Amino acid sequence: MKVNGLSYNARKALTVQVGEQAGTEIANLLQRMANEIEELRRTKVNVTRIVPFSNPAYADESI
Repeated sequence: MKVNGLSYNARKALTVQVGEQAGTEIANLLQRMANEIEELRRTKVNVTRIVPFSNPAYADESI
């Protein structure tokens, strides 16, 4: 069973290892990060950078 993206066992392990409050905080942070990543994937736009060719060896040549 998943609660807020993490399984019950994962949340329980966090709370046992670092304490109830810290474990909950970490689990919530992980969930917010996962949501942000998912949003970035949904709205991702591929960008092709176009950079002018600049090679000093050809700087004196006229086009």
